[in-house]
Amino acid sequence: MIVLSHPTANQFVRYTASGLIQAQILQSFYTSIASFENDFLYKLGKFNQFAEIRKRVFENNLKPYTYINPYNELIRQISMKFGFQNLIKHEFGKYSVDAVYTNHDKWVSGNILKQKGVKAIYAYEDAALKSFKIAKQNGLINFYDLSIGYWRCGLDILEKEKERKPLYATTLTGLLNSAQKLANKEEELKLASYVIVASSFTKDSLKYYPNELNNIEVIPYGFPIVNDNAILAKKTNKPLKILFVGGLTQRKGIAEVFEVANHFSKHIILTVIGNKTSNVCEELDKNLSKHHWIPSLPHHEILEQMRLHDVLLFPSVFEGFGMVISEAMSQGTPVITTFNTAGKDFIDHGKNGWLVEPGNFNSIVQIIENIIDRPEQLDQISQNAKLTAMQRPWSKYASDIAEFTKSKIDKC
Repeated sequence: MIVLSHPTANQFVRYTASGLIQAQILQSFYTSIASFENDFLYKLGKFNQFAEIRKRVFENNLKPYTYINPYNELIRQISMKFGFQNLIKHEFGKYSVDAVYTNHDKWVSGNILKQKGVKAIYAYEDAALKSFKIAKQNGLINFYDLSIGYWRCGLDILEKEKERKPLYATTLTGLLNSAQKLANKEEELKLASYVIVASSFTKDSLKYYPNELNNIEVIPYGFPIVNDNAILAKKTNKPLKILFVGGLTQRKGIAEVFEVANHFSKHIILTVIGNKTSNVCEELDKNLSKHHWIPSLPHHEILEQMRLHDVLLFPSVFEGFGMVISEAMSQGTPVITTFNTAGKDFIDHGKNGWLVEPGNFNSIVQIIENIIDRPEQLDQISQNAKLTAMQRPWSKYASDIAEFTKSKIDKC
């Protein structure tokens, strides 16, 4: 039986829980906020200041397994809404993301051994250290989900980006991590019995680990349900409609997005959906003012925007997966992305999308020029993207996680 732990429980955590329930190996699920239809938290979510709660609604079959500790996360959400920056300051704010993760891990570590029949814990980066220590001391299996690339690889890449794109340096928040936080990441990895990653790029990033790792399993995330009602023939009249979705940081290649848009000028229309990672980046603000910027949208509206655009441009330099890639493909929107994402696991260049080396502006320009010159190709590439998405629904991810973890537990 497995204890599943994640402070904020996003899409892939939900399907991990679903798979473990179906395999009858979920002992308990620990998170900060979890609401179920018509319970107190769900009703609280109707008020604007607590609207985030409605994003944490789970299927009722998870309710019997769920334990919540919402205090710190609720204050973090309120602090974000009202601009209490000192409370949520990176790492050192009392209610920062880091503090929420650390406190969650401490809470879970004090409860693991209270669960009867537990053989393993499944936890995530930055929220596993204390839990893993307790589990290791008591002979439990530690399943470690590394959702983004390994930090040593990331540090190397981001330092180079800082030099390559200095005007966007303040957006590279991954360079702000303290030595203690990085040491904690390293210890989590050391304590892991098995490391689960969602892309071959993340696995490759672990080559930066100073010792040999033989316990890595690649289990890619799933694709949303393919929208059969999506526009079958993409609008191919000029200008070409290009979309970017993600945090507005150079980690996700935002500089290249704007450079491409400015290069093509009136030949394309660029829409950017995402929140700033820095409020002190003049170059970012200047470029956002030139294009259509939407700071945030509900998930279903993001999918709608994907259907309304011709191409998703996602030139990330360091990514664990890049769920916007799978989301766009499921909506029939082809993706231009880099080899430093899950793109190389799903995209056949020129067939169902396009792949470029990170930072390669010229390659992106050539691809877009080819699309503008031959817009009729988008129809077939769009269809191929949807066919790829159909081959790996989220239910397949759930069953793969369950099969892998169960096989290891059964050997105990």
